[in-house]
Amino acid sequence: MNMPGKGSGARELKVRVKSGKKRKLSSKLWLDRQLNDPYVARAKREGMRSRAAYKLSEIDDKAHFLKKGGRVIDLGAAPGGWSQVAAKRVGAPQHGRVVGIDLLDIDPLPGVEFMQLDFLDESAPDKLKALLGGRADVVLSDMAANATGHRKTDHIKIVALVEVAVEFACEVLAPGGAFLAKVLQGGTEATLLTLLKRDFTTVKHIKPAASRSDSAELYLLATGFRGDGD
Repeated sequence: MNMPGKGSGARELKVRVKSGKKRKLSSKLWLDRQLNDPYVARAKREGMRSRAAYKLSEIDDKAHFLKKGGRVIDLGAAPGGWSQVAAKRVGAPQHGRVVGIDLLDIDPLPGVEFMQLDFLDESAPDKLKALLGGRADVVLSDMAANATGHRKTDHIKIVALVEVAVEFACEVLAPGGAFLAKVLQGGTEATLLTLLKRDFTTVKHIKPAASRSDSAELYLLATGFRGDGD
């Protein structure tokens, strides 16, 4: 990733956000961080739906699981940043296929089919496989449960969300497929790791550079799905 650096000839100006009586400190800090985030600026400049797109790009640059001609399902796809990256890398729609699913409506993207549906709906696996024209090669999940502000509680909630995403992935993945999901630092629950190691040949944690240094998020990448494809 080529990010603005020293000696580039351009002076970077830090935007300062004034605090007002009606502006909560947390909102002020969030806005200040957004305005000064180089990945946010890059996403706007390059027409990406979100800064999260660069997280997936960096992970795939290392792991190479998004292959040309691949079939991809993006869980919790809104606003579409991961789907954008996936579509480009698998060559959708000419070669690969990308289907995004979310409870929210998502603006159309070239090469991506979006479905407004809960992935836990019992009809979701069959509907997604029908749209893909077969089983998926990759299942992506950048989903996060609503934060409570209590670290331990939030960790439990996101692990539970990943566990159901793993169960879903096992229903739709082709043999040899990959699963990528967001988790939180602090130790992945043993049951989740056991579940993944049972169904995949390789499981590892990755923290891409685009993930903010002060963020507790990590990504869990499982490759080599052992399913038989029945």
